Amino acid sequence: MLDATAVEEWLQQPDAPTLIDVRTPGEFAGSHIPGSYNVPLDLLKEHRKELSRELQDHFVLVCRSGARAEQAKESLASVGAALPTLHVLDGGLAAWERDDRQVVRAQPRWELERQVRLVAGSIVLAAVLLSVLVPGAKWVAAAIGAGLTLAAISNSCLMGMMLAKLPYNRRTSPSIDEVLAALRP
Repeated sequence: MLDATAVEEWLQQPDAPTLIDVRTPGEFAGSHIPGSYNVPLDLLKEHRKELSRELQDHFVLVCRSGARAEQAKESLASVGAALPTLHVLDGGLAAWERDDRQVVRAQPRWELERQVRLVAGSIVLAAVLLSVLVPGAKWVAAAIGAGLTLAAISNSCLMGMMLAKLPYNRRTSPSIDEVLAALRP
């Protein structure tokens, strides 16, 4: 993992890495580091063999917090991508923005993590309120709590993966051909 300062300094060098943002197209459209390429995590996982063949130079994987970027690194490593060329921005875009580094801002959109909090919180609230009339409804809230706990332990979120597939988050998803063309020197 590389911290934001190290990545910012490296981007000023002649051997600057390529930044790959693995967030959803909706999140990427809302804000991203200048010069980064959007390769959504689900697209990256699906086409990791083709992508690993293109990763000859150094790449820094970026997401909101670093968790999805780490998943992307593991996915690429599983098919033989050279680990010394793959790096993760520690703390993700949140760490990058914390020190007022340059970010391209466009259409404001809710981050995927915020969408998960809204959906999970709404389901829990509705289940608790409903449990006044239907006592068994409390188990829906318990299931959401168990799912969030499992997401924290496994560092992956089923609800987030499901929300990422919604049209709102996939509006401008690049094709694998577009991604490969952009990543070729």
